[in-house]
Amino acid sequence: MILKQNGPGRRILTFPAVYPCESIDPTTLLASLTNLALHICEYKSKSFSTNAPNASKTIRIVSSILLFLEEMRHVVGSGIPDSVVLSLSELHLTLQKVRYLLEDCTREDARLWMLMKSDSVANQFRVLCRALSAALDVLPPGLLDVPSEAKELLELVTSQARKSRFEVDPDDERAIKDVFLILNLFENGVFPDRSDIKRVLDYIGVQQWSDCNKEVKLLDAEIELDYSNEEKRREMSFLSSLMGFMSYSRCVLFDSIDTKVTQQQQLYSRCGSELLSCLNGDDFRCPISLEVMKEPVTIETGHTYDRSSILKWFKSGTPTCPKTGKRLGSTELIPNLVLKGLIQQYCFRNGIPFAECSHKNRDITRTVHPGSLAFEGAVRLVADFLSDKLANGDGEERNKAAYEIRLLSKASIFNRSCLVEAGVIPHLLKLLLSKESLSQENAIAGLLNLSKHSKSKAAIVKNGGLEPIVDVLKKGLQMEAKQHAAATLFYLASIEEYRKLIGESTEAIPALLHLIREGHDRAKKNALVAVYGLLMHPDNHWRVLATGAVPTLLSLLTSSEREELVTDSLAVLASLAEKADGARAILRSGALPQIVRILDSSTSRAAKEQCVALLLALCINGGTNVVALLLKSPSLMGSLYSQLNEGTSRASKKASSVIRILHEFYERNSSGSKTSVLPQERFIHVW
Repeated sequence: MILKQNGPGRRILTFPAVYPCESIDPTTLLASLTNLALHICEYKSKSFSTNAPNASKTIRIVSSILLFLEEMRHVVGSGIPDSVVLSLSELHLTLQKVRYLLEDCTREDARLWMLMKSDSVANQFRVLCRALSAALDVLPPGLLDVPSEAKELLELVTSQARKSRFEVDPDDERAIKDVFLILNLFENGVFPDRSDIKRVLDYIGVQQWSDCNKEVKLLDAEIELDYSNEEKRREMSFLSSLMGFMSYSRCVLFDSIDTKVTQQQQLYSRCGSELLSCLNGDDFRCPISLEVMKEPVTIETGHTYDRSSILKWFKSGTPTCPKTGKRLGSTELIPNLVLKGLIQQYCFRNGIPFAECSHKNRDITRTVHPGSLAFEGAVRLVADFLSDKLANGDGEERNKAAYEIRLLSKASIFNRSCLVEAGVIPHLLKLLLSKESLSQENAIAGLLNLSKHSKSKAAIVKNGGLEPIVDVLKKGLQMEAKQHAAATLFYLASIEEYRKLIGESTEAIPALLHLIREGHDRAKKNALVAVYGLLMHPDNHWRVLATGAVPTLLSLLTSSEREELVTDSLAVLASLAEKADGARAILRSGALPQIVRILDSSTSRAAKEQCVALLLALCINGGTNVVALLLKSPSLMGSLYSQLNEGTSRASKKASSVIRILHEFYERNSSGSKTSVLPQERFIHVW
């Protein structure tokens, strides 16, 4: 009966409460009301970092309401008049909102944001208590067969709810003033006093690095959700300032990274795994489109739909819940982040494509600019601080600095720019030589994130970074470090000059092929895309072939259960087949039937496209024998024709070229002509 949508599945200060059903049994409604009030009263024992007096007043009022509800349950049966049921339904709706507000006030990841929203939160307590008073005020006392003491209690609690004052706590106001003073220092590029920041953090209960990190993540998520909303751009600027405050605090004030965050992540993963075992794909399908939801959102009735589907439903002029048919008072969509996370895990485990299943797909173009002057100042100060720690700190300080750089550089393009300007790259390169595995991993992960920035690539190469990166790729202390090194080479290989330099390293390409053979799936993926990037330089073609790449890639086609690894392997093979020696190596391995089989059976559009590209290159560079063999495949022509209609534009064009080559070969040989039809450049298109 009670809608449960707490935690990360609901945005802060949103109240997706729903009315009880009109046909609800009165005893059921009373039981639900009692349970809801009991749940609210449990907040007495919880810590409120802000708005504590207002929360206490509200809980006391609900405690009195609970006493009255318990009296009603003892004496009232199912024959409650409709007017009483209506009042109790209004009370139920308001108590839901009270519970949501108390949840927000006690969240461990939103303490700074709730502090800065103190005035709005105090007003919410005021509004909700007035709503409680209104719901109680219309209860018809004459129709309630309860003791006179209960009626007197009802009058008392109604009066309390109506007359109670809810104002911002003076202690909250002082802490808010401190925050604004610190933000002003950031705007002017001035290091604030550590004791001033610590006073604010102590006040809101942020005691550890992990507490601070949770605040940063929450603020970043709020900015991400509001990015496309023009009306909220001003609030986004303030959120950016607060994120700068917490990012600075996380990096500068805490000397060590506690393990609490890692334990929570492991617990979340374990809980997610247990939950997934009880669910199947049908549980993740949108009730409207019947497709797996990419962006699940919850509406006023508590039902969840894919965002695009429910928006189309609303645009058709039907502001109702598709499942219940109930008319909606609000069409607000609340992101269901918990469900989205489960869908991502389910899709990942079952090889189902999911557009949002990776942070790599997150649009971070918004992070090119800092968002606010305070954020800009805070990050520049942090970058200088971390650069100094890398240069002059002890082993533990350097490791923590590398980890902070790893986090900052992943989160924002602007952060990367500041870190490069602060000169962290030479220090990170030195840290790659560390004999401590965590320091080495943090350093190479930081370099990976920085290598996505245009200025960073030049800084890495100019500071002699290729050799230590290749060394980590070959002899890294952990597999994670090796996989990061491979990905770093991929980004460096986006520059033609650096593709040449990497290829000329005698160890780089062999190390990548070794990682494809021996690494875990993520490492294989990074190594494959790095090899693909290096093949864009002509001289690297023979170097890749010389390492025995073809047998390795063909083996991966049959041994891997990951569709993306099969697709990437096909892409590298197609690139190799664009030259005659590569095509010959692939054909000598007897790969043709295997490629045709994948084209016939794969469910991945990308894999089918790479198969077609590979077949086209083999037809062009492998000789007429290849075409003759392909003509003997009974299923090939059907698969090629299906790509004309179902494949991507690129796949369709390449399939068309293969079909023409096959048709021309057949026609020429049928007419007795022995003229070679290959190569026929008019069949070949470059995209």
